[in-house]
Amino acid sequence: MEINWGKDGLIPAVVQDAESREVLMVAYMNEEALKKTVETGYAHFFSRKRQRIWKKGEESGNTLKVK
Repeated sequence: MEINWGKDGLIPAVVQDAESREVLMVAYMNEEALKKTVETGYAHFFSRKRQRIWKKGEESGNTLKVK
């Protein structure tokens, strides 16, 4: 699969419930965040504000398991 990264190196990531298809959130990923998501099975994103990778739920405990 070829990914068309934006000029800023990011892509929008739409998170949906696997059963209901309800959109839960929209965030951004860079190549490293996508790689960590695939490797771990848990959603990782890129924070544009903090300029770093973050795992969904790292503070709240509400992680997102990827199917």
